[in-house]
Amino acid sequence: MPTLSFPVSLKTYGWACGLPGLALIIGVATPLLSPQMEQRLDAKAEAVARGTAETGFEPWLRLKVRGRDLIATGEAPDDAGRIAALDRLKRLPGLRHVVGRIGIVEDASPFIWTATRTSPERIDLTGNRPSEIGPRALAAQLATELPSETRIVDQAKAARGAPPDFAAASSFALEQLKPLAPGASATIADTTVSLSGEAASVADYEALRQAVANPPAGFTMGKVDIRPASIPDFRFAVTRERGGNLVLSGNVVSEAAREEIRAMAADSADGATVEDRMQTARGLADGIDPNRLGRFAFQVSSLMQDGSVTYADSRLTITGTALDGQAIGEIDALLRDARPSGTRAGPVDLAAMPLSPYRFMVRRESDAVTLTGHLPDSATRDRVLAAMRPKFYRERIVDKSRIADGAPANLTGAVEAGIATLAMLATGEIRISDRNLALSGDSLYRESAGRFEADLARRMPAGWLAQAEVKPPATAMIDDAEACRSAFDRAIQGNRLLFAPGSVTLKAEFYPILDAVASAAKTCAGLRIEVTGHADPAGAATAPKPVLDAGVENTASVDAAKAQDEKKTAKPAAAKTDTPAGKATDLKPPTTKDGKVKSANGEDGKAKDPKSKDSKAKDVKTKDGKADASKESKQAEAKPAEPEPDLARQRALTIVEYLLQAGIPADRIVAAPPGRATAAGQGVGFALRS
Repeated sequence: MPTLSFPVSLKTYGWACGLPGLALIIGVATPLLSPQMEQRLDAKAEAVARGTAETGFEPWLRLKVRGRDLIATGEAPDDAGRIAALDRLKRLPGLRHVVGRIGIVEDASPFIWTATRTSPERIDLTGNRPSEIGPRALAAQLATELPSETRIVDQAKAARGAPPDFAAASSFALEQLKPLAPGASATIADTTVSLSGEAASVADYEALRQAVANPPAGFTMGKVDIRPASIPDFRFAVTRERGGNLVLSGNVVSEAAREEIRAMAADSADGATVEDRMQTARGLADGIDPNRLGRFAFQVSSLMQDGSVTYADSRLTITGTALDGQAIGEIDALLRDARPSGTRAGPVDLAAMPLSPYRFMVRRESDAVTLTGHLPDSATRDRVLAAMRPKFYRERIVDKSRIADGAPANLTGAVEAGIATLAMLATGEIRISDRNLALSGDSLYRESAGRFEADLARRMPAGWLAQAEVKPPATAMIDDAEACRSAFDRAIQGNRLLFAPGSVTLKAEFYPILDAVASAAKTCAGLRIEVTGHADPAGAATAPKPVLDAGVENTASVDAAKAQDEKKTAKPAAAKTDTPAGKATDLKPPTTKDGKVKSANGEDGKAKDPKSKDSKAKDVKTKDGKADASKESKQAEAKPAEPEPDLARQRALTIVEYLLQAGIPADRIVAAPPGRATAAGQGVGFALRS
């Protein structure tokens, strides 16, 4: 039988001819066998994972099958548990590799957990998760705060150190993510919750702004960086209602801008209410400063009785009733020359009506007295300012009043009565509306707080109504005599009050020292202070007549000096009880009708002869009935000359008057008797009396 022979190449590579068939067999078998292999491996691996669960908790080991490989994640409670789990996995039949890293639960400080909205339907959790809460349990808890289509992907690692009630805080954080656009995040760092992102709408921003004001118990809000939603129709409006109340509406670009605008509104409202209806949104045209826009709107609204100033579509529209006749021209000028950059002048619809009610106000603050509202003419304004200057000589007088017809009868008298009472308050204001005057403020000292309403009512013109609401000072009194003495010593220690030669005018640098003395005395009921003025150095300018400078009211001091001097010569007189201490009256010495200065005993600059029984000198005549001229001349020469003024005492009285107005009761401050003075360079002296 013949023998077959093959080429050498066929003998060597013939086996390759079967490879395509083998590949075909494997390609067909693998899809059929792999799912079965993965299912068997997954079932066995799942049994290992379940074995890592402690009673009442879900397994810490998480596994995912990929072919013959296992992807393992999770944090074991300790290293022994991690090794045991890996050993069990490696013994699984059919397993090729364990991929991934199994960690160990550690202490986290700070404990940080973050939820990020990566898309409208997905939220990723990263950072630390409490070791006692498994990922499935946390996802189930948080799902109640989210729409059903939202998926939670937990990539956080289990750790110890979570704050108490983490579950409530995480639910709160997830709830705040709902109204935010993708890219937003919420973070819990120990007990602080922070948010960042952009609101999906204006309503969502407002809801979120209210929600973050109430974090869960035990937690505080950290940084909240939420950008408002952007809108195409940004608008802003200031509306002044009849009566002065302001309403803010439309949009505001940020919370910082909101605070600025509210502060402007409070200043413009001048004590009236401010209602904030603004919603935060982006969309103000580029180049327009929101603060300048607000200032312009309030400036215009202050010239209106009622109406609105509206910004929309880059235009400024003004409608309403002008404050007075001159206000229409002022508003037109503002709109033409002072409107914010980037805005356009819109329609103006203003009417002029008589003022009703007719209003005027004087407000006294720590460093200024401000007039606002209306007065009927310039003469009335000048009279009001003239009444104020001597009573408020320490404060700046800021006149913002305007001229307008329609004032009620006797307005000037009512204003002067209110000013006289306001001068006796530490701070306060008088408000006039037609024929009603309201006084409010803080009394200088407790004893006088209850008397102001009755005193004010007596001063008011006929047909006017007055009411007063004056609060007593809340200063706590000190009973410790040693502490009071120390406070007094600190107030005067190292401070010298030196008047200019020949002057009784208070210098500006005196006020802080005198205020410190007043503060010490008001809190210590036991302090009795005596003030001694100083003499001028030799060769100084001649002292003026004993009349205080026009800028300083000193009636209480003059009255005190007269009372002390008259005790020596005059009969006792009933003390006045209807004038509060520190009330300002005329400071000039008593004069006769022809302008001569009266002496303490009532005569025109002449002293009484103490030996005379009659206050009127008798005529001296000769036997023929003619006056003895030589005797009259001798009597005239015997009369004492008018005494020089006691400059040191006048200075002491000036200091006493200031301290009375600062609130020291009249029975606890006194000027030294006439004739006493400190040395020229020593300055005014303060001493405690027993």
